[in-house]
Amino acid sequence: MPSPPRSVRLRRGLLAVLVAASVAVPVSGAARPAAVPAPAPSAQVPLRTADPEALAGRYTATRDDIVAAERAAAGHGDRVRAAALREMAGPARDFLTFDGRDGGRSAEVYGDLARAERIAVLVPGAGIDLDHYWRLRDGSRALLHELGGRTAVIAWLGYRTPSTVSRDALTPARATEAAPGLTAFVDELKRLKPAARTTLLCHSYGSVVCARAAHGLRVADIVLYGSPGTGYPDAAALRTGATVWAGRARDDWIADVPHVRLRLPFLEVGFGTDPVSPGFGARTFAAGDGGHSDYLRAGSEPLRNIARIVAGTAASAQPPGGHRA
Repeated sequence: MPSPPRSVRLRRGLLAVLVAASVAVPVSGAARPAAVPAPAPSAQVPLRTADPEALAGRYTATRDDIVAAERAAAGHGDRVRAAALREMAGPARDFLTFDGRDGGRSAEVYGDLARAERIAVLVPGAGIDLDHYWRLRDGSRALLHELGGRTAVIAWLGYRTPSTVSRDALTPARATEAAPGLTAFVDELKRLKPAARTTLLCHSYGSVVCARAAHGLRVADIVLYGSPGTGYPDAAALRTGATVWAGRARDDWIADVPHVRLRLPFLEVGFGTDPVSPGFGARTFAAGDGGHSDYLRAGSEPLRNIARIVAGTAASAQPPGGHRA
């Protein structure tokens, strides 16, 4: 009997790895930065308006929390974390929220939120925390530069992201935990900026988070890129009025992750249908030939197309599954 094609063998092998990893102790758990101590953030008065004065007050209060976390990290002897926090506390940085505990939670604003007519909320995937925050920062800056004025880009590190190589990255548990926070954050944005066009940009495991939160969110678009799947069979199952987009770069290793969803005893593994497949029903956009971390790289094809979606200028006449932005 002839051997199965290489692609089939690869997928079978990856499926075996996926199942094995799902029942193993995460190999990278010891490398997580959650052990670095940080004080609880100060109580913040809820924002009632997005005018410049109110936002400036929030940014100042949150900067004080970052400085306090930096001092705690320095006292703990973690110079890398302390240096990262010192940069985050700079006068040109604007954070709506910050919590330095357990790897970090934050929401940083790039651009002028008070005057923004378009808002992009970036939801990162596995492996993003305070020690690797520069990846989220660089993508946010590149997107803001591509979009220009009257835009705010918000880097939402609002959940306990899984390690890239871990059991948690193969299950929806962290996404289920994160979804209420994302829903509450987007609801607050819509209350503060009801007329702004808001888009969710969901990278990798972040697409699982966005899918869990999608129902009821008042956003114009949900963009899934570098996605392993969402945990749902198709876009209709997200039960959202937003337009759902999907894109994957040609050299993104995520394409070789098996698109399966297995229910094991006490555990669900995998995320099902490939979002860029016609069967999922999303509108697709050209994502170039880069790798898994290249979607928001300055000057890249996916960055240009994602910016067009955020701006509301991507063509939308084609049926789902067949459109290229």
